[in-house]
Amino acid sequence: MTYDTLPKLFLRNRELYRNKVALREKEFGVWKRVTWREYWEEVCCFALGLKTLGLERGNKVSILGDNCRQWLYADLAVQSCSGVTVGIYPTDVSSQVRYVLDNSESRFVVVKDQEQADKVLDVKDSLPYLKKIIVIDMKGLRRYREPMLMSFRDVQEIGAALHKDKPGLFEKMALETGSDDVCIIVYTSGTTGQPKGAMITHRNIVAMIQGLASVLEFRSTESFVSALPLCHIAERMFSLIFPMWAGFTVNFAESVATLQEDLREISPTAFFNVPRIWEKMHSSIIIRMHDAVFFKRWIFSAMMPVGYRVANFRLIGSKVPLHWKLAYGIAYLLLFRALKNQLGLLQARLFVSGAAPLSPDIMKFYHAIGIPIRECYGMTETTGITTMPTESEIKTGGFVGRPIPGVEIKIAEDGEILQKGSMVFAGYYRNQEATNETVVDGWLRTGDVGELDENGNLRITDRKKDIIITAGGKNIAPSEIENKLKFSPFIKEAIVIGDRRKYLTCLIQIELENIANWAQTNRLAYTNYKSLATHPEIRRLIGQEVEKVNRELARVETIKKFTILEKELDQDDQELTATMKVKRSMIEKRFKNLIEAMYR
Repeated sequence: MTYDTLPKLFLRNRELYRNKVALREKEFGVWKRVTWREYWEEVCCFALGLKTLGLERGNKVSILGDNCRQWLYADLAVQSCSGVTVGIYPTDVSSQVRYVLDNSESRFVVVKDQEQADKVLDVKDSLPYLKKIIVIDMKGLRRYREPMLMSFRDVQEIGAALHKDKPGLFEKMALETGSDDVCIIVYTSGTTGQPKGAMITHRNIVAMIQGLASVLEFRSTESFVSALPLCHIAERMFSLIFPMWAGFTVNFAESVATLQEDLREISPTAFFNVPRIWEKMHSSIIIRMHDAVFFKRWIFSAMMPVGYRVANFRLIGSKVPLHWKLAYGIAYLLLFRALKNQLGLLQARLFVSGAAPLSPDIMKFYHAIGIPIRECYGMTETTGITTMPTESEIKTGGFVGRPIPGVEIKIAEDGEILQKGSMVFAGYYRNQEATNETVVDGWLRTGDVGELDENGNLRITDRKKDIIITAGGKNIAPSEIENKLKFSPFIKEAIVIGDRRKYLTCLIQIELENIANWAQTNRLAYTNYKSLATHPEIRRLIGQEVEKVNRELARVETIKKFTILEKELDQDDQELTATMKVKRSMIEKRFKNLIEAMYR
């Protein structure tokens, strides 16, 4: 058999791994284990239940809710019916949910709980295609008198009855899935304008995973933590696609807020996350060291230079001298092992950052303590990752490795990165105009600016639309400056402004928890975020952090003025995407008066 679709790989894994643990999820404080055989049975029943309710080839089914094992059951069940799965961000409000359900023409929507069901019920009258709202957790919904509502378990029971009557039907359906079938639609996070639905086929997925597997060398013994939204292509890769290929275990974190605790309990072997999470974990270490007893602070101050020195040798591809290896071994025993254990990454061997640029300073810090993060590059339209450095090729400064096998990359005359390969998506759903603008003569226009070095390694400069051209004609990549600022444990977000202006300014969001600790240590009275953001001492502190960065920059790149935002940036206010990337155009529009004040 040719394993050219995810359902066919799933069929293989049922026989190959059977009683091996596929999924783990915490219920009432206890980790529940699901074997590959049980995984198959859950998906089988739900798929046959959907078929009984009228799901046909090519029909769309949306999934709305936080990460859980039922999310994956529904995803694989729809694909096994030759349907198309559409993920919706759990933080989306009713109007955004309505847009995705309507634009995708979804016939069914699977929701996690009452909160998500209410969003759909609010807009159901404007959704002519929608037949059923299937709810995973019916708590709070039992008394609703709504004929469209149905429990996830009830659908599985309908499917179980059909499976008993026709025991070979589900397997037959899985084998009938085709490599050119569109299997998922992933809506872009919408940093500008309305989200677009990227259609991804089984062929796209298999091409991407075959190329990446040759670089990362996945093993069936891997253990991964699922924390980012599953509707995002990056999390879909690590929680669904890679496990189907390699048969490893996926563990569901209770939430982003409990991620650190979950990591310590699970101790995964692979960890992928966005820069914001890596930055937060770095800040927690720095603040903890500030508050530690003298002896621990001394150990940290004495050992970190050793870590940085060894990391520098490795990052430039040089052999580490024996005496530095010995010094590093001592530092590892005294400090680095404890730090890795505290982060829950002691057993991990694969560390990946993606979805946005990672600060070189943050990257060097992790390499110094024995966590060799590698930065990858990819996008929804290329089915996820398309460049990834091998362990010996990791470099800082925006380098994201060479193209994985099957991917071609070239740089256009204006610096834009163009990509070609079997993993390039099938187009935007119901938007041929946008598809034609994005894929020209087989080459995908990424919208990113970069360059290739002599060894074929790709370096990302910035988003093409984000490049700042000052009034003096100087081209500046704001992300490099922003990343330097965010290395400070006191700065959570930085947005550099300056396009067509005489000098650069910056909007800064403070890191509330760390600033609050600093304020308590320095006996500053405060009540909430705004009281801290407007306090003169906090402004002085942030000013010192900005000056530190300015000393590392060319004169034209320095921040001349900054403003501390009096509110935290929020997804609900459409200021951040679900993967915590800033919607720059929205920020510049919403805080226009603050920006203009810095140029008066």
